[in-house]
Amino acid sequence: MATRSFHSLAMALLGKHAQSLDPEEAHVLTKIEARLPISRDAADVADERATFGERLADQVAAVGGSWSFIIVFVVVLFGWMVLNSDILPRLKAVFDPYPYIFLNLMLSMLAAIQAPVIMMSQNRQAAKDRLAASLDFEVNLRTELEILRLHEKIDQAVAARLDHIATRLEGMMTAMGTSSRP
Repeated sequence: MATRSFHSLAMALLGKHAQSLDPEEAHVLTKIEARLPISRDAADVADERATFGERLADQVAAVGGSWSFIIVFVVVLFGWMVLNSDILPRLKAVFDPYPYIFLNLMLSMLAAIQAPVIMMSQNRQAAKDRLAASLDFEVNLRTELEILRLHEKIDQAVAARLDHIATRLEGMMTAMGTSSRP
């Protein structure tokens, strides 16, 4: 499971025991320990997890929410009305005369099916947004922890350099003090 290094990273960087880490925090520390990148594309991850029904709902919502669909839909409705009000009455073959009861039935059925499918797509988009926020959190946490590690390394390097300078100064003062005595 968790190695000694993982436990020490959790304590040093997050101030928590490894057992009390959130899944995102554990994932970040695992990637830090392995020296692997953490960023992932939320759309790719969501697409990998999507079921056939979810992908279908997205396609229906994409088509049903487009100007192409609206234009084609208006043309079909207008054609239906012209066909049943003007053309077919001359041939005595009207199958849906005014007030277009069959057309209303078809439109109601379309709305009854399309609305829940579009809601499914919206729910999926909300899940994608939550996933993107979670992935962003992981990247932000990784960045913050790496910056903290860099600060620590720089502080250690500065302290070591100052110790070296202090040692050299003490040596110089000692040398100057012994050579200037009569």
